Amino acid sequence: QLQLVESGGGLVQPGGSLRLSCAASGFTSDYYAIGWFRQAPGKEREGVSCISSAGGSTNYADSVKGRFTISRDNAKNMVYLQMNGLKPEDTAVYYCAGKRYYSGSLQVGAYSYWGRGTQVTVSS
Repeated sequence: QLQLVESGGGLVQPGGSLRLSCAASGFTSDYYAIGWFRQAPGKEREGVSCISSAGGSTNYADSVKGRFTISRDNAKNMVYLQMNGLKPEDTAVYYCAGKRYYSGSLQVGAYSYWGRGTQVTVSS
């Protein structure tokens, strides 16, 4: 079973940057595609970005294209989300999630394993 733990959230001013980390553990964790999702208060959870098990394929939501970059280091069992040009509307709890085969999907229901989330707040 895949276990996921997020870290790196915090308070940042508009235009600032944060790097979120997702630590993966469990049997053959590097065989899993990983996605980043977020949920703002009163809103549904939405997909932000995802990456294939080897890191060769990625997908982004239109709202973050050109600002966020997903990457992974399988030697360290880590997946990262570099967030630049942050906006107040990026404020949310961010979750990483895993699925067995990469499809580019950013649908919540496509992912089987979830972390507990890390809060990102963008405010002046």
